[in-house]
Amino acid sequence: MKLAHRSQLSLQKLTLSLVIGCSALILSTQFARAQDTPPPPPTPPAGAATPPAAAAAPAPSVWSVGGIDFSGLVDGYYSFNANHPANSSNGNQLHNFDYDANTFSLNMAKLTAAHDPDPVGFHLDLGFGKAFNQILASEPNFKYLEQAFVSFKPTKGKGFEADFGEFVTSAGAEVIETKDNWNYSRSLLFSLAIPYYHVGLRTSMPITKAFTGGVQVVNGWNNFTDNNSGKTVGFTGVYTKPKFVWSGNYYTGPENTGTNKGFRNLLDTTLTLTPNAKFNAYINYDYVQNRNAVAIGESGTNFKTGSLDHLQGIAVAARAQATSTVAFAGRFEYLADGSAQGGSVGTGNHMKINEFTLTGEWKIPEGLLARVEYRRDGADMPYFNKGTQKTVKGQSVVDVGIVAFFGPKR
Repeated sequence: MKLAHRSQLSLQKLTLSLVIGCSALILSTQFARAQDTPPPPPTPPAGAATPPAAAAAPAPSVWSVGGIDFSGLVDGYYSFNANHPANSSNGNQLHNFDYDANTFSLNMAKLTAAHDPDPVGFHLDLGFGKAFNQILASEPNFKYLEQAFVSFKPTKGKGFEADFGEFVTSAGAEVIETKDNWNYSRSLLFSLAIPYYHVGLRTSMPITKAFTGGVQVVNGWNNFTDNNSGKTVGFTGVYTKPKFVWSGNYYTGPENTGTNKGFRNLLDTTLTLTPNAKFNAYINYDYVQNRNAVAIGESGTNFKTGSLDHLQGIAVAARAQATSTVAFAGRFEYLADGSAQGGSVGTGNHMKINEFTLTGEWKIPEGLLARVEYRRDGADMPYFNKGTQKTVKGQSVVDVGIVAFFGPKR
């Protein structure tokens, strides 16, 4: 389950070293360079939907050596949980990445090296921190690797691109990096409904001036080595107009360990509205189900299909740019969790969940971003830890997060 994870002492030491080094590098550039005109937002990877908040990030510095673009970030926060859970580590239940309650914590420190395909390119993301511990919880041999893929974009391919390796999922309205989202915390849909990454082949092709389609063939959800002999297939589409962007993703394939019986299906769609430069909104809907497989016989190698785990939810969010440096964003979600205890999707509780988040953002100098956020989670049954021995139906959390980053040329 995505919410369970552990930190290691050796990783903390490596993280601290990277934080200090990256922070010194980033802060030194603030006095050495500035850009009068912000560059346009980055182009998303092939097959991926454009993150709704990508255009809202502050303009990064230019770092490019020998045709390779470098970028990086350090993301840390302090979180206050009004329930005062007994265990600060992972005390913010249903949160993704801002896990720790009533303490200072490091979300991630990350370094990226990339070369746009011409016709061959690559992309490599390396990092540390609790976010990376969670993303790669099932892959200890690759625990510092967010993405690693090679790209091929033929000169006369009319925009066709193929990526092979490990890449983040195309599903969802939010992404892993805080600075490219509207809120500091991730949504319930991000935490419970969609995968983090896939390993395999991803393709995309412009079909018309407005529509780009893609097909993916991958091992499955969040695994380098497949847990069975089947493969998951993904179909992606992005339709772009000046005032709105629609993206749709569908993943289907066997995801039960040791057998190809029982398929997992994910339907994800997002409509992003951009009526003007100072206001944006999106609606994100997800439905995911997994047909479980049950071992039969004493050997435990034969299976039959069993119960169905499923959940669905909807998120609505809006962002307003108050000034050139100050913005506000709000998000509301409702999620119906139909998973069973020990199931493969959801929380393992039949319950209905909602959350409301309000975020204030301040762009300080180039490459430095601060956010203050209030979030209220609620459930129709006691679920959230309060104190040492009590569970309640609600949880209120205040996050103060700072992200320092530098970016590639545009």
